[in-house]
Amino acid sequence: MKTALITGGNKGIGFALAKALGAANWQVVLGVRSETNGQKAVAELAADGIHASFVILDLSRPDTISEVGKTVVSDYPQLSLLINNAGIPGAMADSSLTVPEDNLRQTMEVNFFGTFQLTQTLLPVLENNRGRIVNVTIPTVANPNWNPLAYKASKAAQNVMMDSFAIDLKKADKPMSIFSVHPGPTTTDLNGNMTMPGFHTADDVAGKIVAYIEDGADHNGQFIEIYPELK
Repeated sequence: MKTALITGGNKGIGFALAKALGAANWQVVLGVRSETNGQKAVAELAADGIHASFVILDLSRPDTISEVGKTVVSDYPQLSLLINNAGIPGAMADSSLTVPEDNLRQTMEVNFFGTFQLTQTLLPVLENNRGRIVNVTIPTVANPNWNPLAYKASKAAQNVMMDSFAIDLKKADKPMSIFSVHPGPTTTDLNGNMTMPGFHTADDVAGKIVAYIEDGADHNGQFIEIYPELK
């Protein structure tokens, strides 16, 4: 059975992806930070007729990432899709002139270092299954109207990670691919559930992301914009 691990799978775009993949007959494994979050999300998916499970995963804690690696090998050896969706906003209201250094470090730890560790940890299983890795990210071009250093810096690092993995997977002739998707303006708790013209629902965005996952094309190294950024 097609199996996907979605980080941050209990809410927002991650939960919407779980619903969309489940509806497309994927076995869904949610990466969540607590037992309570996992049980609630699994129950909500079950109410929609989708069978899911969860693993405890906190990207700021390397020990949980290592444990997920062991769990995947023992319980989900058929894993063929990793969606790196989880992330924290960092100090969104602070510019580079005011952001505390510890907040920048914390945001990088989750959004970049934790994501990198998990991806590298799961590479052997994904390679065995000709797997794919999808990063949910943002473009990091200059935008004077939206300029939170911590979040943008962490995503810029994640984008470079995707580029590097894509190049190295191809050079090593690995039967795998990695690509990034930018959901565009989406109403989630990351932005305080903001709704305004040009914003989309998590379900809408997830459906379009799953369409790329299911289209049979090789998107290795691509940065796909689901919806363009608001200017």
